Amino acid sequence: MHSSDNESGAKAGAGSRSIAYKLADAQQEISVAEFFEKNKQILGFDSRSKSLLMGVKEAVDNALDACEEAEILPIINVKIERFEDDDYKISVDDNGPGIVHKAMPNVYGRLLYGSRFHAYKQSRGQQGIGISASVMYGYLTTGQSAHIISKISGEDEVAWEMDIVVDTKNNRPRITNDRAFTWDRDHGTSVEFTIKGRYVTGKQSIFEYLKNTAIVNPHAYITFQDPDGTKWTFENATEITPVKPKEIKPHPEGMEIGDLMKFAHSSNQKDVQSFLRNEFSRVTKRIADEILELAGVNPKTSPKKLTRDDCANIIKAIGKVKIMAPQTDCLSPIGDTLIKKGLMHVMDGLRPDYYATPVTRNPRTVNGNPFVVEAGIVYGGEIPSDGQVNILRFANRVPLLYQQGACAVTKAISDMDWRRYGLEQRGGKGIPYGPAIIMVHVASTKVPFTSEGKEAIASYPEILNEITAALRLCARNLKSHLNKIERRSKTRAKFDIVQKILPDLAIKTAKYLNRPVPALDRTITKIMNVVWIEPSVEKINKNERRYTYTIYNYTDKVRNFGLHAHLPKESVNLALFSDPCFKEMDDNGRAFWEIRELQPSVTTVITFELKGEMADTFAEEDIYISGISPVIVMGADPLPGDWGLEGLEITEEEEYSVEDNDEDEEDEILEDDEFEKEAKE
Repeated sequence: MHSSDNESGAKAGAGSRSIAYKLADAQQEISVAEFFEKNKQILGFDSRSKSLLMGVKEAVDNALDACEEAEILPIINVKIERFEDDDYKISVDDNGPGIVHKAMPNVYGRLLYGSRFHAYKQSRGQQGIGISASVMYGYLTTGQSAHIISKISGEDEVAWEMDIVVDTKNNRPRITNDRAFTWDRDHGTSVEFTIKGRYVTGKQSIFEYLKNTAIVNPHAYITFQDPDGTKWTFENATEITPVKPKEIKPHPEGMEIGDLMKFAHSSNQKDVQSFLRNEFSRVTKRIADEILELAGVNPKTSPKKLTRDDCANIIKAIGKVKIMAPQTDCLSPIGDTLIKKGLMHVMDGLRPDYYATPVTRNPRTVNGNPFVVEAGIVYGGEIPSDGQVNILRFANRVPLLYQQGACAVTKAISDMDWRRYGLEQRGGKGIPYGPAIIMVHVASTKVPFTSEGKEAIASYPEILNEITAALRLCARNLKSHLNKIERRSKTRAKFDIVQKILPDLAIKTAKYLNRPVPALDRTITKIMNVVWIEPSVEKINKNERRYTYTIYNYTDKVRNFGLHAHLPKESVNLALFSDPCFKEMDDNGRAFWEIRELQPSVTTVITFELKGEMADTFAEEDIYISGISPVIVMGADPLPGDWGLEGLEITEEEEYSVEDNDEDEEDEILEDDEFEKEAKE
């Protein structure tokens, strides 16, 4: 090599070295607040209209979480004022337990600061980002600080107020005007901040968010004043507060290798057997020994010494060992009755024909986090029938209004064949069309959102399977209702014709033959061959209903059967069940009447009353029968096999065969049962 080549190579090497040092010197730690300041779209602040909604959402979510922690019925007031240049002041106050004075700056002025991130229990907020991010965005777009007032309960306690700004360089709060004063309430919090935004109406509006919040939080009283001064009130539909979730340990199912290694290496347990027993839920000594034996790991090994291969083998072994489902007390699902109450309370203006019996699934796990899926369907009435069904998505009682197409809920709905359940669906794929509203709620200790904006649920197979299973059950209830309505309509038309034509024919024939008009009851009975159950409901007052079931035996045999209803147990008063046919009711509100010796052409009546705020959640058509072929019964479905109450077995021979039944429905139930089996496996 020539000397000139050596010199040029040395210069290039020296130049490269100097650039590398410059690049190294330029590297510095980035504040998490500064990162989100420059990437605010990640938090959901990617448009003016959405930013305004996010500000309201985060403040309301915090208020609801605080009230539920303190087991207080929430009273939340939301107000939006419009200023010049698209500046809006958001004001949200609540009657929650308040915030301790020294904690106020960090709650509102510091990102990734909170108490729920490491807690394995259901809550709306978990990351410690929401409200402080709104405060940060408000200052970024308007230059105005947030004003916070809070007071905790106690005779000697005073209220504190302060102005807060997020110092994004250091992710620390800057406080001004910090002072104590006398506030005319016992406890609560008020937050005000100005934000650059755009107020809109429609599906992704603040009004829609609050309306949907009222559906899944029927215990909350919410008022809203929009920028034009119009006021709305979403009254609480119930005073039953949600069950307060308890913190649990992580469940081993769905755990990843890296997670297990992290838990193991930070554990203070002396051996791996104690580590599994004491730091995971549902793991007993027997299960821990079984897992370690399958994994080939010595139970006396220190968890800190577990290798990657050890953890991988333990993960495989966990998948082979039968472990109990996670505890449900870490979650606070809404429950079937309250879902229906919330939907009825908010959807009343649409006057729907039917609320398909809501479904609450058993808990499952994803990545070691327990979750529960709930679903409900509203059908008919004034719900538009010419467009796609309206999808209501919720996670931990919070409405999800954006990124519908990226959500697991939408994917599960689109992948189902809704045509077999009575809704139109072009090609058997995609969102169905028809007069329906489909609601899905996912409750989890850690909902797997697709982004920090918490707008869509990730499509994990476990979650998709559970959503699909819940939707299938709801859809089956809807189809059963539609079939019942169609069959009742056809039978009633037949009955009306028989009752009109036969008497006229008998009168004319008797007159022509100069003989007495014959009794037609037996003849009509033979033609109809049905046990007809006619329901009716009488509204006595706001919280009291009287239900009456008139049962006609239009068959030529004496009939014995059971009548069943799943009643809201909060509204049941057994003193109002004086009917001699009434037999029993279990702790879940499942009631049983026994009809004996009902003669042909004879009628019997069953009556009962429900009292209380849940009385209207029972639909009079939700009645079941046992001990008789469902084919010859009009107005009741067969008793579900999973009921705790034992019905009457069919002992008499009925004149029907399997072919007389709805073969499509039989196939559908078999397919759903097969789906359930696959999901469990």
